[in-house]
Amino acid sequence: MNAISKGSARFPHLRQDFTASLVVFLVALPLCVGVAVASGVPAELGLVTGIVGGIVTGLLPGSSLQVSGPAAGLTVLVFGTVDEYGLPALGVIVLAAGLLQLAMGALKLGGWFRAISLSVVEGMLAGIGLVLIAGQLYSAAGIEAPASGIDKITGLPGAAVDALGSTEALTSLALGAGTVAVLVLWRRLPKRVRTVPGALAAVGLATAVTAVFGLSVATVEVNGLLDSVQPPGADAFGELASVGILGTIVAFTLIASAESLFSAAAVDRLHNGPRTEYNKELMAQGAGNTVCGLLGALPMTAVIVRSSANVSAGARTKASRVMHGVWLLLFAALLPSVLALIPLPALAGILVHAGWKLIPFRSIVPLWRDHRGEALILVVTAVSIVAVNMFEGVLIGLALSVVKTAWEASHLKLEVVDKGAGPVQAHLSGNATFLRLPKILESLEALPQDRPVELDLSGLHHLDHACRTALENWAERHSATGTDPVKVTQPATAAV
Repeated sequence: MNAISKGSARFPHLRQDFTASLVVFLVALPLCVGVAVASGVPAELGLVTGIVGGIVTGLLPGSSLQVSGPAAGLTVLVFGTVDEYGLPALGVIVLAAGLLQLAMGALKLGGWFRAISLSVVEGMLAGIGLVLIAGQLYSAAGIEAPASGIDKITGLPGAAVDALGSTEALTSLALGAGTVAVLVLWRRLPKRVRTVPGALAAVGLATAVTAVFGLSVATVEVNGLLDSVQPPGADAFGELASVGILGTIVAFTLIASAESLFSAAAVDRLHNGPRTEYNKELMAQGAGNTVCGLLGALPMTAVIVRSSANVSAGARTKASRVMHGVWLLLFAALLPSVLALIPLPALAGILVHAGWKLIPFRSIVPLWRDHRGEALILVVTAVSIVAVNMFEGVLIGLALSVVKTAWEASHLKLEVVDKGAGPVQAHLSGNATFLRLPKILESLEALPQDRPVELDLSGLHHLDHACRTALENWAERHSATGTDPVKVTQPATAAV
């Protein structure tokens, strides 16, 4: 009794955390397997990343209730990487991305990810969601998907025609559609039933239907945990000399970090416990990805689905996420053969549903109504990811965001007062940057050439070098026409 009371005193929330860990484990299990299969790697590697996310990242400081593991948001990038460079190179890329995250956390750069435009992030997720849905529709029908995102989408009509002519494809597609239907309808069932996570219930029902009716559909290929874990060799490290590999490392780092820290901000809104320490969380993610890279596993991010399930289940400390990693480890070690029973169309259905939730349908219309520039950035980012690739699509979105911000920051007002006699007074206020230089010069050059001018710059908050030089040159030209020299009132604050 004394030992029990001491244990309760040391871990006062053990009961709540234990219950929450089981819920998160049941949510994470099908997602870990599904993300791995969709990424083109052995299913066990998804479990390895979930285990590392729970035990390694879960033990480190940062965000106490956020849960990490393989994420649907990186599926498209991982699949393309494995397809282009091979599975051995994946470990090196994830390892390097993890080390970069550790360095950025040590340099206290975690907070900067919060400055990324929300429209770029939502556009990124929307683009990933579109490509993910398109790719998994092929998998649901048992048809090989094209490589590029745009080919996946444009090839869907032809794939539908092929599926209609095949009984096996229709059976597989029906099983995937049934999985999506269970996921959609699960939230409408009584709360007592919903104690079982919807993803687990959908996969379990699909597996049972496949076994009972003897359906001829593809199932998960099982290699064994130890056989699947392949640390990168010396040859794989030689790939680091490739520019393409280096770009992929940067893409993994930026996307995984942004997704994790945005997830942390969302999780903080779900509970009243300790707030996220962003630099420490970035280092925790980096440590987890470093270990995943050494094991040749999938990259990890913090995952909002698992994290929200953790909070909703009553977790109070990081013990819940650590225990969920232990349950994943025990499952992978003791029950790996269970994976071979899971039909691939069911996992495709899980990921179609996950991809749909990545697309911000509800926010696009009000965003367009109130902030059309932000809505345009969101759409262009998503379309760029589909049309080109993940990394370049995000760069295009970031570039648009910077241009939009610079344009808005250079708001300028020119007021001309002409009383008919005496000097013409021109008042500039706002921010005079090179982006507004053509408008400034056009307005000033339209002033009467035979009248003296007083140029008042005292209302400017910012005057960059290009504008200052151009205004000085204009004043010299105007004064050279034989009128009195332009009188310039300088800004109150010196600006560069």
